[in-house]
Amino acid sequence: MHINLNGRNALVLGGNKGIGFGIARGLSEAGAHVILTSRSLSDAEAAAAKIGATGLACDTGSPDSVGALCAAMDKVQGGIDILVLNSGGPPPGSAMGISSDQWRASFESMFVGLVRMADHVLPGMRAKNHGRILSVISSGVIEPIPNLAISNAIRPALTGWMKTLANEVAKEGVTVNAIAPGRIETDRLLQIDTANATKQSKSMDEIRAAAMARIPAGRYGTVDEFAAAAVFLASDQASFMTGSIVRVDGGQIASTM
Repeated sequence: MHINLNGRNALVLGGNKGIGFGIARGLSEAGAHVILTSRSLSDAEAAAAKIGATGLACDTGSPDSVGALCAAMDKVQGGIDILVLNSGGPPPGSAMGISSDQWRASFESMFVGLVRMADHVLPGMRAKNHGRILSVISSGVIEPIPNLAISNAIRPALTGWMKTLANEVAKEGVTVNAIAPGRIETDRLLQIDTANATKQSKSMDEIRAAAMARIPAGRYGTVDEFAAAAVFLASDQASFMTGSIVRVDGGQIASTM
C-alpha cells in the first residue's frame, strides 16, 4: 500500500523531537507539507530543517502562544488538512500531594491548548469535507501507569473529547483518532525509567529488563514504528476509521477494550 499525502498541509505540535518528530518526518516523507512546533523557535527550526519542513514556536500551556499559532495557520494556503495533537508529558509522580497550580498548568498544556487548536482548524476541514485529527495519548488512558498520576488523569479527558468530536464531524469527512504508545524508545521514556529507578532504588538495567519482560514483543518500540501508524491514520486509506484508539505497544496493554 502506497500512502500519498502530496498537497496536504500537516501541523504537528511538539514535533521537534521524539514521537512528534518521528510523525513529522513520516508525514513529510509521504509528501505532506509539514509545519512542526516546539516551545523554542530555534529547536523547531533546527528540527524542521532536517526534513524540509517549517518550524514555529508554540507553548500549548500559554494561551497567547496558542493564539499566535492559530493566527499563523490562517496564513497557510489551503489550510490545515492534518493536525497532530502532541503535548509534552507532565513530570512523573504519585497521585497524592500534587499542587493545584500543577494541575491547572498541566490541564492547560495537555488539554485546553490542544482543543483550542483543533477548534481553530476544524472549520476549514469541514468546509473541504476532509480532515484528519490525531491525538498522541498514553496507554495510561486504558491501564493507569504507576508513578504517572497527572498523565493518567488528564489524557483520558482528551480521549473523551476526541470520541465525542469524532461522532460530530464524521459525516463531514473529518476523522478524529488517538494513538496510544506503549514503551517507545524516546527521551521521555528515559525520563520515566530514570524516575522509576530512583523511586525503586534499582539500576536502569533492572528497570528496563523488568519493563521489557511485561511486553510480549520483548523489546521497546521505535519512533518509526509509532510514526507509521500515525501516517496511515492521516491517509485517505484510513477514511473509515474514526473515534478509535490505536495501540502501538508490542502487545503490552492487557485490556481487550
